[in-house]
Amino acid sequence: MLDKILHYIIRRKGKQMRPIMIFLTAGLVGDISDKCYDGALTIELLHSATLVHDDVVDDSYQRRGAFSINALWRNKIAILVGDFILGKGLTWCIEKKEYKFLELISEAVSAMSEGEIIQIEKARKLDITRDVYFDIIDKKTASLLACSAAIGAASTTKDEEIINDLKQFGRDLGIAFQIKDDLLDYQNSNIIGKPSGNDLRERKVTLPLIYALEKNDKSVQKKVLKKLRKKKKSSKDIQELTQFVKENGGLKHAEEVMQEYTQRAYDRINKYPKSEYREALIHYISFVTERKK
Repeated sequence: MLDKILHYIIRRKGKQMRPIMIFLTAGLVGDISDKCYDGALTIELLHSATLVHDDVVDDSYQRRGAFSINALWRNKIAILVGDFILGKGLTWCIEKKEYKFLELISEAVSAMSEGEIIQIEKARKLDITRDVYFDIIDKKTASLLACSAAIGAASTTKDEEIINDLKQFGRDLGIAFQIKDDLLDYQNSNIIGKPSGNDLRERKVTLPLIYALEKNDKSVQKKVLKKLRKKKKSSKDIQELTQFVKENGGLKHAEEVMQEYTQRAYDRINKYPKSEYREALIHYISFVTERKK
């Protein structure tokens, strides 16, 4: 069964953005080596494990245009498979004696788990502030991209200043990445592989909605949150919530904030000497913020 499930996961691999990040940051500051491949393998195993677990947490039955593991084999098996994949990634680090990788990955796993717990708690209470939102996306999304950038650097240099600088680059880009995801959720099509308005259905309060709520008084906020609290929202509910966000400039504001973090990422990369890797990272940043899915 395990062999069958793992083959199912491998056949439906995604864009592999995090391993690509490792190769590009490694090349930016040094030479691609076997250590770089070890890091890329480990980070893709970690990411695959988190996706399997995320689908269980979110009660999601689709992943990358196909059935999720929990949809086909149910939650118990999905959780155990996710644990198995994560364990393999950590074991690989130990076998290769890549203890710096292990340190970075352990830090990312802890942050991602904490971010997920905070988001679940706040979704119940619907008391997400701007600061809490950024704390969640920093932990849930940006931490893994930051880990990838740092592993790439650590595979070729022991200079902690460079490793930390590229780690921050990954964090800035990761925040921009998540805001872009939040914006895509307001699109009127299904090109992103999940229903439009999915975050609203799951009572996830993201930056566009936070800004729209900030623009209104408590009476309006109360009405909007009452609609958001409904367990089963109709298409009309989603349409009205989406319209509220658009009319109050939520999408425009989120776009502006995303561009601020994008510029931070560009500024960090542009400090490094010109090379094909720096050029590729610039294209990588553009892809993250201009993608359609």
